[in-house]
Amino acid sequence: MGIKTYKPYTPSRRHMSGSDFSEITASKPEKSLVVSLKKNSGRNNQGKITVRHRGGGNRRKYRIIDFKRRKDGIPATVKTIEYDPNRTANIALVFYADGEKAYILAPEGLKVGQTIMNGPEAEVRTGNCLPLELIPVGTMIHNVELHPGKGGQMVRSAGNGAQLMAKEGKYATLRLPSGEMRMVPIVCRASIGIVGNGDHNLVSIGKAGRKRHMGIRPTVRGSVMNPNDHPHGGGEGKTGIGRPGPSTPWGKPALGLKTRKKNKQSNKLIIRRRDGRALSK
Repeated sequence: MGIKTYKPYTPSRRHMSGSDFSEITASKPEKSLVVSLKKNSGRNNQGKITVRHRGGGNRRKYRIIDFKRRKDGIPATVKTIEYDPNRTANIALVFYADGEKAYILAPEGLKVGQTIMNGPEAEVRTGNCLPLELIPVGTMIHNVELHPGKGGQMVRSAGNGAQLMAKEGKYATLRLPSGEMRMVPIVCRASIGIVGNGDHNLVSIGKAGRKRHMGIRPTVRGSVMNPNDHPHGGGEGKTGIGRPGPSTPWGKPALGLKTRKKNKQSNKLIIRRRDGRALSK
């Protein structure tokens, strides 16, 4: 998918860019696979804001995506490639031979009319889903399960792909997009190929209003606040934060503090962290 630019007839248009949606083949979603999506503006069930800077935005409908891909041995035909406002990747509407419809993540190179299949008997071909034990070493994959039958949880964003590096015993070793090397049970499933819409990261928002359309409200720097509003605030003119390190508005350490638990159960499955160092046992 390409990137389109605009004539600079306003200052905000000068650096704005967007997707040309050349891969999209349908403008409206399949009604049977759509549910309403209630906005919560970053608030929890008590009405308290737990995620700041959220609110407003255009209305969305949630597309029900089949991350599990458990319909084995039945071929499915790709009918449309569609835009999904809830994720960076595009999605594909597939019709199974028995009449069932489903949405899947659209990998790079998937075309309308192509046939895909799930299960152990599926070929190693873009769009197909099969267990890691049947995928050749070196293959690029996406939508990777962490627990058998739970559905894909990793490598689902636009342009992302993991590489199957090795298979040994009960585990397969993957190199994730972050650079992390991680072991995953070999019976878990993954889809073949790289997630499509790889140019998504080249889009320039261009103006503040476009962020508001996405439901993101303005973010104010702590250093321009008063000291009673933020630990970084106060001082005459532009001053430093006056602390050993940056803080959240509530005084907790921010920006770079490692929050992963030392005794997390999955630590033993991580061979190398994304910074290149082995995870301390």
